[in-house]
Amino acid sequence: MKKLKDIPRLVIAATQSGAGKTTIVTGLLAALRQKGLKVQSFKAGPDYIDPGYHALASGRPAHNLDSWLTPAEKLPEILTEEAADADIAIIEGVMGLYDGGRQGISSTAEIARLLKAPVLLVIDAKSMGASAAAIAQGFRAYDPEVQLVGVILNRLGSATHEAMIREAMAGIDMEVFGALHRDETLHMPERHLGLLPVEENQERELIDHMGRAVGSSLDLDKLLALARSAVPLPVAAEESAPGAYRCRIGIARDEAFSFYYPASIKVLAQSGAKIVPFSPLHDEALPDVDGLFIGGGFPEMFAEQLTANAALRCQIRQQAGAGMPMLAECGGYMYLMESLQDFAGKVHEMAGVFAGQAVMKEKLQMVGYVEAELQQDSLLGKAGVKLKGHEFHFSTEKEPVSPAKAPFVFRKLRNNLEYPAGQQVHHVLGSYLHLHFAGCSEAAACFVQQCIAYGKKRGHDDGEI
Repeated sequence: MKKLKDIPRLVIAATQSGAGKTTIVTGLLAALRQKGLKVQSFKAGPDYIDPGYHALASGRPAHNLDSWLTPAEKLPEILTEEAADADIAIIEGVMGLYDGGRQGISSTAEIARLLKAPVLLVIDAKSMGASAAAIAQGFRAYDPEVQLVGVILNRLGSATHEAMIREAMAGIDMEVFGALHRDETLHMPERHLGLLPVEENQERELIDHMGRAVGSSLDLDKLLALARSAVPLPVAAEESAPGAYRCRIGIARDEAFSFYYPASIKVLAQSGAKIVPFSPLHDEALPDVDGLFIGGGFPEMFAEQLTANAALRCQIRQQAGAGMPMLAECGGYMYLMESLQDFAGKVHEMAGVFAGQAVMKEKLQMVGYVEAELQQDSLLGKAGVKLKGHEFHFSTEKEPVSPAKAPFVFRKLRNNLEYPAGQQVHHVLGSYLHLHFAGCSEAAACFVQQCIAYGKKRGHDDGEI
């Protein structure tokens, strides 16, 4: 029987995307931290950008909770492991409370049920009166297994407007935990994939302002009491500490490449890899490593700088030809192509490991969960291995690789559409697929083993790293 642990926790959900939950959660994290509390944040779904703002506000790495990318039964254990020393865990939902993948997979509601966590619903009350109460009542009744216990009112127009909605909420016995009036100074900067990543927006003043605004508008004591009412959760089984590192994996981290799940990188380390950050934007040479992982991000916004760093692009191309294992996801995949055409139509030279050109489009090209089946043996496993991931990109390949040469076949979860994807050259694998290694630890171990093998060829023996 597993041990149980009290983890005060709370889910902040919303009626739909754009209701203001990221601003409220970021401000709440900052306000609780200002009170001297240790706050651990989580984000529902496959999001890279919102957790960056969480981390700025809380001072701790934020983690994702996703029941497609990782097994559903692991989510309570991930939460207890990452929030073990925290005073409270705050989980930000995704889209609307009941929105998710096919059949509601990885919706905020599903994650709240799995975590047995109370839920507060953010309602954008702009241009709305008593209808806000009708919406709250409908959300509460839709699934009685979801512990929707109260609301946070957002974008109120006046004190009279607030009083009107509070009265309507009292009429349906729905507790109001806070109310924020319209304040354009709380607006967070955006671009085509969502919010501007924190790697480009380190404005502590905005985060502090959010903390003050949310802290003065929400009943923090009542909110803390609600979080502490959550039932205990099973504690994750103790994992053996990793032994001596057996290889070094360079991970691209800078303004252009920042899309990584902290728990995913942790799996690589637990598999025997020493993680070594490097910057395709700023570094003139690669660090001494046995493999590369180039994740997603915004290479299209930094294409000129990436092109200008010809020495590093050349070295990456040379190392690929020499057999170094490399994994490239989405933005990293674009970077390893021959060229990239930006939104203005200008073409920029890239690393040239893969054939073809990535072309930016004004409209979103693909979004959603996919199952990816390997068609060839690769650094993630043997042909036939199936991996769960997601896609989210505005670019497309000008001339996609032929189906016979594609290392993957993707199947979209929502409609079962199948299509060839990605490229494989030497020991380099790239595609638009984003993975979470906590949900495919065998693939992480396979990648690390290939890096270990390459390291031995370079003269790195076990125990030298």
